[in-house]
Amino acid sequence: MKKIAILSGDLINSTSYDAITLKSVLLVLKKEFKVIEKQFPNENMSFSIYRGDSFQGVIENTELALAIALQIKTAVTSYTDVKDLPKNAIPSADIRISIGIGEAIYQKNALAESNGEAFQFSGRTLDVMKSEGMKMAITTANREINAEFKVHLKFLDAITDRWSIASSEVVYYLIKFYKEQDIARELNRSQAAINHRKKAAGWDPIKLLLQRYKDVAKNHFV
Repeated sequence: MKKIAILSGDLINSTSYDAITLKSVLLVLKKEFKVIEKQFPNENMSFSIYRGDSFQGVIENTELALAIALQIKTAVTSYTDVKDLPKNAIPSADIRISIGIGEAIYQKNALAESNGEAFQFSGRTLDVMKSEGMKMAITTANREINAEFKVHLKFLDAITDRWSIASSEVVYYLIKFYKEQDIARELNRSQAAINHRKKAAGWDPIKLLLQRYKDVAKNHFV
């Protein structure tokens, strides 16, 4: 049976959000799920929100899982309802995402009722993440891979915890392979400003991590 990736996630400290902010962030999530499905029209993937502040997604092409998880995170951490915020403004929302990779059988319109090791890895790890303060995790049947990415993603958390809203915005577009000049047009900023934000966001090590994950997925999860 082919391995797939299951993403389980929830908004961090969502009980502290006011009703308007929570509704707005959930709309951001729903919109991003549609963006991702349109972005990869030839890939089998689907997402659903449940329990008010949580989501689950299935991605059959495991090579895409980490990049998509990070794209979802940057969409959330880029959210603001205030115009002309200072460039170093701290994100008002954040998300925790657990990626489980393994065999599974699922129903596209009933992910909550689906099962298999990928679902189990994803769900169980999400529960552990809450108690350990982790924001991104990958769990597979391979202990060596798990150990490697536990270290990598701990460093990723350390980087993303320092992001401003501006950093999140730039990384969001970089994940989607936008060039600096294209991002500058999207955000109405100079290319020099975008380059500065890219460096401040730690894009170079993040890019290396995404490529490392893709290589591992290609060799072990097909």
